[in-house]
Order: sequence, then C-alpha cells, then structure tokens
Amino acid sequence: MANFAQMQNDIVIDVIVVANSDCNDLQFPASEPLGQAFIASCGIKGNFLQTSYNGNFRGTYAGIGYRYDITTDTFNAPEAPIEP
Repeated sequence: MANFAQMQNDIVIDVIVVANSDCNDLQFPASEPLGQAFIASCGIKGNFLQTSYNGNFRGTYAGIGYRYDITTDTFNAPEAPIEP
C-alpha cells in the first residue's frame, strides 16, 4: 500500500492509503505522480505527497500535524509542548 499525506501550508492534515496497483506497482519516487493522479481521479482535492510507512524516504512517516520541509524533502514531527 502507498500512503499519501494531504498537505495544507506544509502541514499534514490527513493521510490516505492507495493500492500499489493504482501506482502501477512502482517504487517511490516514480509512484508518487501516479498516486496523485489516482487520488485526483477519485474527486479528492488537495495537495498530496507520498510518505513511507516504514520511513524509507522523506525521513519518517507523516502523521497528522507533521510538517513538510521542502529544503530537506522530509516530514518532521511537531514539537512537543513544553510542560510547566
């Protein structure tokens, strides 16, 4: 399965799963534009970036609230709140 993070202002707002067959069973990065096209064909609007459940690319798996850093092409966990 291929995982795609829905982005809004470089913040992950949702993560959806796309079947590998809908990405022609290709590996990242070749799978990303195919997955994005499939998502759009389903009528789902937004900006989606592929993320790796196993952290094999883009640093780590992108959970909701994670930030995407275009300079390093990585997803980064939100900073933990400071405890009083």
